[in-house]
Amino acid sequence: MPLSDENRAGMEDVGPKLRSTRVAQGLSVTFVAEQAGVTKGFISLAERGKTRVSVPVLLRICEVLGITIGSLFTYPDEPIVHGGIPLYMGGVDLQEYLLTPHDEKWVQVMRTTMQPGGGSDGAYTLDAESIFVVVLQGQLSLDIGGEVRILDTGDSTTFSARTPHNWFNPLDTESQVMWVISPPLPLVGEAKPTANRDRG
Repeated sequence: MPLSDENRAGMEDVGPKLRSTRVAQGLSVTFVAEQAGVTKGFISLAERGKTRVSVPVLLRICEVLGITIGSLFTYPDEPIVHGGIPLYMGGVDLQEYLLTPHDEKWVQVMRTTMQPGGGSDGAYTLDAESIFVVVLQGQLSLDIGGEVRILDTGDSTTFSARTPHNWFNPLDTESQVMWVISPPLPLVGEAKPTANRDRG
């Protein structure tokens, strides 16, 4: 399936980071694939940014590589964030933007725009305590440990980041939400890349 611009942009950035980490550790594609529960071909495509990856699968790959998903992010480095820095933490038919810098100790804020049916593509947990989400536009279907919450524009909810959760846009139009994760997803000593909006 050809990738949409939303998914291609994300994996073109994340894929090479995954590959360089794997190579630096001397791990084979076969080993990473077996440990993550996917095929060698899938890992190869993911590393080249040629396939989309669900949130839970990307988290499993990070676990095999011994890195955190937060170490894959590029962080704002200015006090005023103009629209956010594009990020990709898995999922399908969506665009995500990071709105907080790497030195913010208390919260991490992200904005997600989902196309119809777009979402996490599976349940996952995060290494944080709480997640707050507010729907800015459209609707969000959120499954938290088997409890389904339907949020309309202006609705918000809070839940434990350690409870398996799955989410998607149930509408046939675009939806947009804002996530607040507390505390921020850990970096665990990985490099903290930053992006200046003026860089080419």
